[in-house]
Amino acid sequence: MLEHGGRLRQAALHYGIAESAWLDLSSGLAPWPFAIPPIPERAWARLPETDDGLEQAACLYYGAQNVLPVPGSQCAIQLLPRLRRSGKVGVLSPCYAEHAEAWRRSGHIVREVMDQEVDFYLDTLDVLVVVNPNNPTGLNLSPERLLEWHARLAQRGGWLVVDEAFMDNTPDLSLAAETWRTGLIVLRSFGKFFGLAGVRLGFVLAELRLLKLLAEQVGPWAVSGPTRIVGQACLLDTANQALQRERTALASGRLQRLLGLHDLLAQGGCALFQWLITPHAERLYDFMAQRGILLRLFTSNSSVRFGLPGDEADWLRLEQALQAYTQVSTKGVS
Repeated sequence: MLEHGGRLRQAALHYGIAESAWLDLSSGLAPWPFAIPPIPERAWARLPETDDGLEQAACLYYGAQNVLPVPGSQCAIQLLPRLRRSGKVGVLSPCYAEHAEAWRRSGHIVREVMDQEVDFYLDTLDVLVVVNPNNPTGLNLSPERLLEWHARLAQRGGWLVVDEAFMDNTPDLSLAAETWRTGLIVLRSFGKFFGLAGVRLGFVLAELRLLKLLAEQVGPWAVSGPTRIVGQACLLDTANQALQRERTALASGRLQRLLGLHDLLAQGGCALFQWLITPHAERLYDFMAQRGILLRLFTSNSSVRFGLPGDEADWLRLEQALQAYTQVSTKGVS
């Protein structure tokens, strides 16, 4: 299995620091989870029903005609490659590593491309996978550019798969409303923006025919009854959605400024994280971890991703650790 952020228990064991003592900034989740509504006993006692209003709430929230709830968008990432014969797949990289891995495991030929290379390779591809906004770089591609790529792929029966896991803060840039188009598939993550990764919920937005094929792969009762209740309540909670957008945007800007004050200039980011490339990424990661602050390290391009602190005590703790790192770095001591 690929490495991911959020492996707090492993870090606690490695550094000898109790789990409860950590500030976990590794997973790119909103640090303010939505309130859990009361879960009636029947949700635990009965198999989940698919006419409980979750799909309608998701269509309303995303502005899409059709949605398929799945137990986390990771499920869809792994199953989508099964719906096509082996072919050539482009993955806009660097990005969430599970995309390329899933297509490779299903026997497809995968080429990882940068955004400026897409136009050159696109007509040789059967599928193009894009994470928008990108994780971890924060690159945001315009809907117009993505729809142009989709049109070129669709002419040959190809797909454009857009992972919008970090799109909730900028819904005007989403392609959700365009997923009536054949060959356009949008993945949405629930846990990141709503701060509830543990419920394991995601949505696939696409034309109905493709969703039916994917549903056969997912199988029945994939999303639990309690999860469906939580998901519907949060998707309809417009007041807290507006609050979440405001405070995540403010916190992301504050984080970018804080890093800059310590000569750690973020090369990218979005409302839920900031990302920077540095030749000292491993040293920075280890320095913070020794102080109980967990970051997301990417060794392939020597970079780190900072998630958002949740309260003033967390901000102070991060600031003090950054000050200590700056002092040590200035002295040239590792």
